[in-house]
Amino acid sequence: MPLLRLLIALSLCFAAHVARAECSLGDVGALPERNLVHLPATRAAAEPMPLVILLHGSTGTGADMLRDSHLAGTADRHGFVVVAPDGGIAAGRGFVWNIPGVPTVTGVLPPEGARDDVAYLSDLVDRLVATGCVDAGRVYVTGLSGGGRMASWLGCVAAPRFAAMAPVVGLRAGRPLASDPAQADAETCRASVPLPLLAFAGDADTTNPIAGGGAPYWQYPQSAALQRWAALNGCSEPYARNLSATVYEQGYARCENGATVAARVTRGGQHSWSVVDNEAMWAFLSRHRR
Repeated sequence: MPLLRLLIALSLCFAAHVARAECSLGDVGALPERNLVHLPATRAAAEPMPLVILLHGSTGTGADMLRDSHLAGTADRHGFVVVAPDGGIAAGRGFVWNIPGVPTVTGVLPPEGARDDVAYLSDLVDRLVATGCVDAGRVYVTGLSGGGRMASWLGCVAAPRFAAMAPVVGLRAGRPLASDPAQADAETCRASVPLPLLAFAGDADTTNPIAGGGAPYWQYPQSAALQRWAALNGCSEPYARNLSATVYEQGYARCENGATVAARVTRGGQHSWSVVDNEAMWAFLSRHRR
């Protein structure tokens, strides 16, 4: 019996070793997105790292977003990976994201046969996890403007893949209601598990006003998105509070399974990454695991 117990223990240790591959930086470098993957300057030896997916705005690029967000510096300080891919539809000088049934910033629906960006981004996560460098339980998504809408869409249709999300000047909760674009269509955002959420916005944003309006194809206010996510996350207590002289937060507390729903709004903030506190974003994201 002692020998049998020893053999069982050894087999379990071997199985655990096989299940988690050691981080191979060469495998990361071999990915097609290699130039858009930022590995932190320092990391815990042999330990899989958290991953933040960073999605650019409409007609932008991943490279632009990585530069403008300064998230690489935050990753270096805290030891997480950032990947900043390009959207699947060429537009302007860059790309836009494919959210089915909703026109892009060009004013037309995604073309037939356009890349399925949900499938692409899910596969990208799988490929990064397979290198052994990324922890599958600590995958997060953020994005600016159109990238914030895409991050929100991932939350609606692929919530189990992510531990938390932080859309920037682009929080949504499904497609607009066909009969009333000023309302969210609840049937198009049915996240299967609670997903912690912290959005960032500015109250002087004229491109995507938090009170609603803006582009004719997606007009519902931030409050409608927050309310829908509160329902999805099982939250019961609305709140509002000042965080500083220039930033206030509104959201919902008492949510299920440790989820949260909140938006931080910068007074006088515009439609740009300038409304984000990267350290605060990472502090929020890093509290959550899937």
